[in-house]
Amino acid sequence: MVRRTLGQRKHAAWKLGGVGVVAVALLGAGLTLASADDGASTAAQTANCPTVRDKLGNVPAAALAGVEQELANLDKQIEEANARLAQQAANPQGGANFINNAILGPLASKRVAALDRIGININRVGGQRPDLASFATCGLNPPGTRSALNGNAGNAGGNANAGGNNNAGGGNNAGGGNNAGGGVAQRVSCPSVADRLPAVPARAAAEVQRELANLDKQIAEADARLAQLAIRPEGGPNFVRNAVIGPLEDRRVAAINRIATAIGRVDGNRPGNLVNLARPCSAR
Repeated sequence: MVRRTLGQRKHAAWKLGGVGVVAVALLGAGLTLASADDGASTAAQTANCPTVRDKLGNVPAAALAGVEQELANLDKQIEEANARLAQQAANPQGGANFINNAILGPLASKRVAALDRIGININRVGGQRPDLASFATCGLNPPGTRSALNGNAGNAGGNANAGGNNNAGGGNNAGGGNNAGGGVAQRVSCPSVADRLPAVPARAAAEVQRELANLDKQIAEADARLAQLAIRPEGGPNFVRNAVIGPLEDRRVAAINRIATAIGRVDGNRPGNLVNLARPCSAR
């Protein structure tokens, strides 16, 4: 029989204890990594900016096209910031003030310029220049909350608009043709997309946000074209369908396909039915 001295028994116990400590440390590290991975897949924060369309009141018809373009720019700026926030959620960087300094600060600066151009557009045609400066600063929404945008009523699901669904120049035109009287412009109505997406993987979130911004920009550009037609009508009864709505639907097909591809590239499950949301669009 092998007899161990008291010192040997203590040494053996120390080694076993050391192995236990290492095992606990490794287990703890594994749990931490798992938590970090889970956190990377959670929804990102989004920009919380004041809506502008609902603050404008009556916009002169001659300024509508320029105002619509700048409202589209404001929405595009928000979606670009949301794409950065999605990247930050998936791959955090910087210190405690990174989001304010690198995302929200530059966003506010770009909004100041766009809001100033809206005022210039209105003032240039004899309207009273609105004071919009207080709407430049943005905060953050809780993760998973969509930003309030200035998009049209037909896209209310995809453009979570806090009260900004009216035309800048007044109500919607229910007629199907051009505004021969040069008064209130028609607006585009398309199926919403953002609220019908499947769960978006964190690694695809930035690209999906960019394409959602493209969809909003496409609608805003079509609205600007309709605003021009309200001032200077052209073409026959099918002009809006052939020159505005048809090309818009084609661009939507391409953007929605890119969304589906971005999702499928990450998780292998490409949502092919999304393309059905590209049409029908209408002007009213």
